[in-house]
Amino acid sequence: MRRLYYVGTSYDDLAAFPHEVQTDVFLSLQVAVEGGKAPNAKPLKGFGGSSVVEIVESFDGDAYRAVYTVRFKDAVYVLHAFKKKSKSGIATTKRDLDLIRRRLKEAESRAT
Repeated sequence: MRRLYYVGTSYDDLAAFPHEVQTDVFLSLQVAVEGGKAPNAKPLKGFGGSSVVEIVESFDGDAYRAVYTVRFKDAVYVLHAFKKKSKSGIATTKRDLDLIRRRLKEAESRAT
């Protein structure tokens, strides 16, 4: 089983989600730690494959996301957790994608 780590403010950001969303995200992360992929998880586009994954949750008309990586043999790193603000379109904002890239680099430096 892998260990679970949080990068930057991802744990605090996730803890600010509604309780129902937190529960679903934590269960999905547990599946990842055990080597699987939850039904509400999908590869995040723009990261070259399936090693960066986005958990998608909806609650009370809002969209929540938690992004993690399974790039490393012994660890799952939660890179970002956020409430999606876009009212039109489904794309993740450039600001969020840039933050995910920076935190992925931080996870890579921790893992080596």
